[in-house]
Amino acid sequence: MSRTKSPRVVFLDRETIGPAIELVKPNAPHQWSEYDHTAPNEVLERLEGATVAITNKVPLRRETLDQLPDLKFVTVAATGYDCVDVAACREKGITVSNVRGYAVNTVPEHTLALILALKRSLVAYRQDVIKGEWQKAGQFCFFNHPISDLAGSRVGIIGEGSIGQSVAALCRAFGMIPLFAAHKGKTGLGPLYTPFDEVLETADVITIHAPLTPETRDTLALPEFRKMTRKPLIINTARGGLVNEADLVTALDEGLISGIGFDVLTTEPPKATNPLLSVLDRPNVIITPHVAWASAEAQTTLWGQVTESIDAFLSGTPIRVLV
Repeated sequence: MSRTKSPRVVFLDRETIGPAIELVKPNAPHQWSEYDHTAPNEVLERLEGATVAITNKVPLRRETLDQLPDLKFVTVAATGYDCVDVAACREKGITVSNVRGYAVNTVPEHTLALILALKRSLVAYRQDVIKGEWQKAGQFCFFNHPISDLAGSRVGIIGEGSIGQSVAALCRAFGMIPLFAAHKGKTGLGPLYTPFDEVLETADVITIHAPLTPETRDTLALPEFRKMTRKPLIINTARGGLVNEADLVTALDEGLISGIGFDVLTTEPPKATNPLLSVLDRPNVIITPHVAWASAEAQTTLWGQVTESIDAFLSGTPIRVLV
């Protein structure tokens, strides 16, 4: 009597999930392989004979998929799936899924942390204390950097999805006034939206929570910064490329904005030529390494969706299907 071989499941980039997160395996019978990271020239060899591929950022392109006849399911351990050639998968009958809704707390909380830290100059004051400025002041406090309350300020939110809505709820709790920006170049979107240019002109903070598409690339660039009469903070915890980074530094240098809080850059890790690297030591600049999504709770939820999707596919009832 012959036995059916268990499907092979391969995780290509384990190091994109924190080491403290337990990778609970799928319930369905399977053979498991995982790699800390996978270079483009290693993908084909590692997926040979695999039924299921898990990727977070490792690209799966047509030329590779053409050589993987056994591959039937790709699950992306992230919401964004631009690393997978979904058109090629559709043609080849490869089902693709992603994870959804896992970051509804972690990204908004990181966003508010950046806003709070910049509004109250927390990083700048911490550095001053380390340098001995408190002792030099000779009194109980000193005022080297500006401090502003959140209450009563206007926050322009670009992106009205679940993350943007959660950011708005947290901002309201601090007494801020959320304004959902109408899509750039669009009118007649309804009462939820404030005209895009009005948001630029009246917001004290502008935070972006939109996907990166050809239409949204460079949503904020020098023409937009020159309209920002209230010199707002610019926050981006969504995707690199939504803000023109060279123009952002120009806006900071010219005093068109009051500070920068970014968790995402156009290229990650940044190249030495990235203009933001030249302003990292400024007291009104905070750059974090794409970790807004990465609370322990969010990563656990994310991984639970990955294994749930694998089990659903192997049982013949795929979920969270993209193609």
